[in-house]
Amino acid sequence: MLKIGCHLSVSKGYLNMGKEALSIGADTFQFFTRNPRGGGSKAVSKEDVDALIQLMVDHHFAPLLAHAPYTLNPCSADEKVRAFAHLAMGEDLEKMEMLPGNLYNFHPGSHVGQGVEEGIVKIVELLNTVLKPEMTTKILLETMSGKGSEVGSRFEELKAIIEGVHLKGKLGVCLDTCHVYDAGYDIVNALDDVLEEFDRIVGLDRLHAIHINDSKNPFSSHKDRHEKIGEGSIGIEAFERIINHPKLKHLPFYLETPNELEGYAEEIKLLKGLSYE
Repeated sequence: MLKIGCHLSVSKGYLNMGKEALSIGADTFQFFTRNPRGGGSKAVSKEDVDALIQLMVDHHFAPLLAHAPYTLNPCSADEKVRAFAHLAMGEDLEKMEMLPGNLYNFHPGSHVGQGVEEGIVKIVELLNTVLKPEMTTKILLETMSGKGSEVGSRFEELKAIIEGVHLKGKLGVCLDTCHVYDAGYDIVNALDDVLEEFDRIVGLDRLHAIHINDSKNPFSSHKDRHEKIGEGSIGIEAFERIINHPKLKHLPFYLETPNELEGYAEEIKLLKGLSYE
């Protein structure tokens, strides 16, 4: 059965996010661990988190996906920016252990002229610092669109990051449909080929989540502008194939489309109506 959610605001509290998800037909959700543009994170109430955990059990939720702030750039040339990435991710992962067994997603970062290889070295350094053997959280590298000096738009780059990390079992990938399409992977006309390539290079066993977004831009544009489902260049028919694909349908899907709650409810209804199960 399709498990799908959208992005909700943690400022409303953990239990309220769960209730809000249920109100729009979702059975999971994504949230920012802190302000997406950076800054400190707020204290977490154990009672609030425990209430959400019980709601998730009662309603058979898929894993939640926490998202690191956009300002987190572990491969920046600026030492202060890298220091913030280490601090923020360390704090976030510590708090995530209050929600054991869930997912934490981050953008690998931008090398800002240092080159992809140096960017990968710095990302690996971060991960080898913050990953701990006792963690229950799975850390996900998000596939990127290839805008500017982004690292992670090619499957080979994700593989190189994973290979450099000591605790590889703590790592996985979140595939963003808008990003991979903009990066030049044709999930519209050659979905099977893209998945075979991913499996050969990274391994489908490392794919733990999907950001399901249409794209405002054409194929291989190397941009990053999400569109509502069916209103972009990917299109409804492709999304029907994606959510029903035997290698993907067991995964949780998370909407990041330009929508408010009512719009997310409509998209969730639309996608569930396309599901064969």
